[in-house]
Amino acid sequence: MATARRFPARTVLLTATAWALAALFLLPYLEMVVTAGRPADQLRDDAYLPTHFDWSSFTEVWTDTTLGQNLQVTLLVAAGSTVLVLLVALPAAYYTARVRFRGRKAFLLLVLVTQMFQPTALQLGLYREFYTLGLLDTVWVLVFANAAFNLAFAIWILSAYIGSIPVELEEAARIDGTGRIGALFRVTLPLALPGVVTAVIFTFIAAWNEFVMGLTLTTSPDRQPLTVGINNMIGAYSVQWNYVFAASIVAIVPVVVLFAVIERHVVSGLTAGSVK
Repeated sequence: MATARRFPARTVLLTATAWALAALFLLPYLEMVVTAGRPADQLRDDAYLPTHFDWSSFTEVWTDTTLGQNLQVTLLVAAGSTVLVLLVALPAAYYTARVRFRGRKAFLLLVLVTQMFQPTALQLGLYREFYTLGLLDTVWVLVFANAAFNLAFAIWILSAYIGSIPVELEEAARIDGTGRIGALFRVTLPLALPGVVTAVIFTFIAAWNEFVMGLTLTTSPDRQPLTVGINNMIGAYSVQWNYVFAASIVAIVPVVVLFAVIERHVVSGLTAGSVK
């Protein structure tokens, strides 16, 4: 007769603690789902669960608010800023990782310093600059602003990952007749894919969740990102809580799915360059 497997007390304690912490962090999301399903006449009830659920908020929020336009703007901004960041960060990271030019450390330090700037502290100057360029209240203003604030992180991640790839692989490809650009696209970038994916997901999520620049640089409700659109549902005299939570659930689902799909690449990308 097989004996039951016994686990050490430390393992059981750590597992129970992990499940308790997971439940603690998941409770706010469960509350969002419950509130989104509450009937309108039970939004102020003390009971945790309503007498019955009404999921019409998930359909009415698309017709009674600008959620559809806000979601479209957020998708365009997140995708556009991510592409722009990659177009600038990839060559900058490759050059700093492969070439020991004069001022290289100063350049990397300057890139790091820009991470210390908060959008809130710079919004007045950015507002004036984009006003002069005539880009206020457009999708482009949010694309440029989000790309600017996420560029430094992407350069650091990609530079560390490309630096961990042996340069001899590129030299072998160039001996076989491939140029520097060909070696970059055929050898280095495929090997640096986890680092690229890490930069993509962090830039995409940062642009998806950005609020301050969207609130400052856009004014038309149908041209504002999703975060600002949800905030607009909170009025001065009334709050449509069922719409707020329904829209919030719609906002977090794409990011959660995206992160779950490429999570393993993110972990490997963040540890790039830690071991030589």
